[in-house]
Amino acid sequence: MASIRMVGAVRNSSAWIVAIAACLVASSARSAPTVTLTRLACGEDPAAQDVSNFSDTYAYSDFKFRLTYSCYLIRHGSDYMLWDTGNPLGKGAASPKLSLIDQLRALRLRPDDVTYVGISHYHMDHTGQLGAFPQSKLLIGKGDWDALSAANPLSGMDAATASNWRAPFTHWLSQGGRLEALTGDKDVFGDGTVIMLSTPGHTPGHHSLLVRLGKTGNVLITGDLTHFRENYENNQVPTWNTSRADTLASLDRFKQIARNLKALVIIQHDPRDVGKLPPFPAAAD
Repeated sequence: MASIRMVGAVRNSSAWIVAIAACLVASSARSAPTVTLTRLACGEDPAAQDVSNFSDTYAYSDFKFRLTYSCYLIRHGSDYMLWDTGNPLGKGAASPKLSLIDQLRALRLRPDDVTYVGISHYHMDHTGQLGAFPQSKLLIGKGDWDALSAANPLSGMDAATASNWRAPFTHWLSQGGRLEALTGDKDVFGDGTVIMLSTPGHTPGHHSLLVRLGKTGNVLITGDLTHFRENYENNQVPTWNTSRADTLASLDRFKQIARNLKALVIIQHDPRDVGKLPPFPAAAD
């Protein structure tokens, strides 16, 4: 009788273990946040431009290219992150037709709904509408932040250029906004789904973005690590990058991540990559 009771107890115990494991799996599935990725239009060049200075080895003496300017909205559960803020509205031929605020309104969102604004780097075509999100926490590479907040402009940057690049950051430079200056990679939500990748070279603190989606898979967004496919495939370095060696090292790291994760690579300025994500207002998930 004792052995029968023992067998019954073991069976009951096993059943409980299976039941508990099933509950944990179900609970984990329920608690996993929904992650989506939406492209936002942040301007485009009206015509192809000379891109000879996009290579310091004279690769493009006769090549012209029309750049696009993309920003991205990442939904993580009930939180939102904006990646780059594009060209300023109403300034220059590449100015966006709709502001980021208007595009968010079409998605039934307000600037206050954006928890984080991640900035790939400090150039104006990536920060032009940053001032519309003063309540958001700014995530930016420390190398870039140090350059923006330095008493003297970076070597090779005149005072007027420095002033223009600093202008979108006025709220944070005056210590009015929340800020995190990143010394390396940043796992934005702490669960590995959205990671700002340190890829210096274009600027001292440049970052790219990894978004891990349930259906689409892994997506890598370049920032200005590279500007178009030809540069990416041939490891070309623009003449104005702050470090050639860092750029090449960052390209090597980015490409290895892309291979290892079998990631979809989106070159942020290349209009041929716009169609890799669903058209606005749809999102990749």
